[in-house]
Amino acid sequence: MVADKSKKLKVSEKEETEIDGELVLSIEKLQEIQDELEKVNEEASDKVLEIEQKYNEIRKPVYDKRNEIIKSIPDFWLTAFLSHPALGDLLNDEDQKIFKYLSYLEVEDSKDVKSGYSITFNFNPNPYFEDTKLIKTFTFLEEGTTKVTATPIKWKEGKGIPNEVNHEKKGNKRAPTDISFFSWFAEQKDDLDDIHDEVAELIKDDLWPNPMTYFNNEEPDEEDGDDEADDEDVDEDVSEDDDQEDDDGGEEEDGN
Repeated sequence: MVADKSKKLKVSEKEETEIDGELVLSIEKLQEIQDELEKVNEEASDKVLEIEQKYNEIRKPVYDKRNEIIKSIPDFWLTAFLSHPALGDLLNDEDQKIFKYLSYLEVEDSKDVKSGYSITFNFNPNPYFEDTKLIKTFTFLEEGTTKVTATPIKWKEGKGIPNEVNHEKKGNKRAPTDISFFSWFAEQKDDLDDIHDEVAELIKDDLWPNPMTYFNNEEPDEEDGDDEADDEDVDEDVSEDDDQEDDDGGEEEDGN
């Protein structure tokens, strides 16, 4: 009996060893496949960057043509900013006066796309500051940090920012309208982890691609759909009222 039990234990241990060996092989094969996928993903990312670089070059002269036309439209960028649901809240009364001198805006990716981007505000001569260009640049460093630099504004005598605010996102809070938008250019940070500049992202990803949406103060498509549905409901109600009037008229004629 003892010999039989010993034999069974050895067989069991052998089976467990074989199972463990198969499991290790499966995990190793899985890792090989995962590594292969990572390689494909890296190649895909490189290709996407190449395409983005190519089309950035194609878009550049088109953006330049757009800016030339925008220059001829009074208060274009002021109107677009004020109509934006988030950016409009950042312009106080004095900022709006300054924005009347804003000639055109530029958003440019770095040449390799992945290293960062810059936002440039081009101003006509104005009574507020000496600068004709105000630039804010975001540089993504290899170690995963971000360097932020901005043009120090040369305010004219008697002009300037009475107070400053941090425009980086903190929950859903927005800057109060009595604080100048131009305090955004006073924020410069070197090598900070996980920096999140909400203003820059809204300008780059939302306003810049199609400012006409905000200049025209267009409603979102979803609301247009709701309006159409409301119109249909009104038409149906009118139709029902007309039918009721016809029925009432018919009954009166029958009565006569």
